[in-house]
Amino acid sequence: MKQKPNLPVPDAAEDSGVSPPHLHIPSWADRLLFGEDRFQRLRLQRTLMSMLVYVICLALIEYCTLRGMVAAATGRTMQAGMLLWMGIVFGVVRSGLNMRFADPSLTFLQIMAAGAWITLAYALFAPVRGALLMLLVLTLVFGIFNLNRLGRRIYNATALVGTGLTMHVMSRLRPDDYPPDVEWVHFVLMATILPIMSMLSGQLMGIRSRLRAQRNALEAALDRIRQLATRDELTGLPNRRHAHELFMQLARQAERNGAPLTLCLLDLDHFKRINDSFGHGAGDEVLKRFATIALAALRESDVFARWGGEEFLVLLPDTDARQATTTMARVREALAGVRLIAAPEGGGVTFSAGLVRFRPGESMEHVLERADFALYRAKSDGRNRCVISD
Repeated sequence: MKQKPNLPVPDAAEDSGVSPPHLHIPSWADRLLFGEDRFQRLRLQRTLMSMLVYVICLALIEYCTLRGMVAAATGRTMQAGMLLWMGIVFGVVRSGLNMRFADPSLTFLQIMAAGAWITLAYALFAPVRGALLMLLVLTLVFGIFNLNRLGRRIYNATALVGTGLTMHVMSRLRPDDYPPDVEWVHFVLMATILPIMSMLSGQLMGIRSRLRAQRNALEAALDRIRQLATRDELTGLPNRRHAHELFMQLARQAERNGAPLTLCLLDLDHFKRINDSFGHGAGDEVLKRFATIALAALRESDVFARWGGEEFLVLLPDTDARQATTTMARVREALAGVRLIAAPEGGGVTFSAGLVRFRPGESMEHVLERADFALYRAKSDGRNRCVISD
């Protein structure tokens, strides 16, 4: 439980929009379908949601085929191609191959492909072409949170050019099914609706970016508050308040397990001389370097905290007072010969320590009182030593 300064953890949150609704699937099937990684699960769920466009398109094709509006071979071939493409996209994301792309969600690829399929369906299924035009707009909605400005512009331009050429060609080849006047109205509607949707998408992206920035700033502020509440700003060690909480935890654990717990109160010897001779800046540097060296000499399970000024507190679980002297000797040895400050006499720093073993049911105030008395004896006996209190 050695307490080291907290390091910032990279934010691993997925850069995505609103989460899709939860799909009620049995647990075994859910794991098989979506896997365990939460970001991949989210991408797979959104991929399935985006395929709603294909499902609607497949239903329209089925309607035309069953009504005899188009040749059955044309309808079935188109449906088979769409189903195959849906399987490929889902398989790529489920297998993890999507992680090789800059956008693991494959948003741009999926939107462009959907636009191509819908444009092709527009050319083949004249009776439902009006509904298919609406699917082109719906396709853009699915990328509204992940598609950047360039991607939206490319999609809009491609959709307008593709549908415009399709309308022109089909009105020339089959004017009865694609009346030029109607196709002109369709094109004007597309040329109006798509840019408006793109503009709204850009505004939503801007709002989302500002909200994300505010959220990050708030999280940073909260993290800073947590640091100030539990950490000493100079050394990065647990502060007095947090050390009290850690003592209570270890004391309960010692009482429960019947294991020894030793508390050590350390004080740097003649620290006032350092401040008086070299200034408080040098004194602060000595405290920081002492904290770093002492922390490295302790175990992972030990707690090392700054108690105040030049005093430090060490909590040693599963260690009796006699064993604790060996630990303090290890810290003293780590300090030996280390120049903590530039001084002609060597710049070394020593410490005195009072050691006490925690008694079950004893308050921290009483333990500290005994440790402080032992520390006073260590200083009275000449400093640079440890004294164990009864």
